[in-house]
Amino acid sequence: MTSLHYDSYTEARAHLKDLLDAAARGQTATLRRDTARAVVIDAERLRDFLTTVTPSRAEVVPEDGGWSVFIPGLPVAADGPTFDAAIDEMVDALRDYAEDWQDRLLDAPNHRENWGLVLLISLSDDDELRRWLTGQAL
Repeated sequence: MTSLHYDSYTEARAHLKDLLDAAARGQTATLRRDTARAVVIDAERLRDFLTTVTPSRAEVVPEDGGWSVFIPGLPVAADGPTFDAAIDEMVDALRDYAEDWQDRLLDAPNHRENWGLVLLISLSDDDELRRWLTGQAL
């Protein structure tokens, strides 16, 4: 399988279909803009990879007649009267975190390494996030 690379934004733009086709096939597809290099990758392939390398580590515990969900090391938690309700609330909390990360946390020293998690959240629908949180992602 041959990789595909364009040395300028203009060249890549002229061959956008080729870049997208290569990404869909799983080929390495890159382009350069000034001194930065970017990669074009199929979103579903990336999401599948991220679920593999980013375990949720979510902890769900019964608490005060309901359930609490948290992920150690993340400022994200949720509660609900049932297990499923707590997981649903956690999906919402993760979406809020991803939005906050994109808006203002991406450069914060204690958050900047969470880019993979933010991508996973952004590329997943609610059911996929529920499965990821409960360890059923694969």
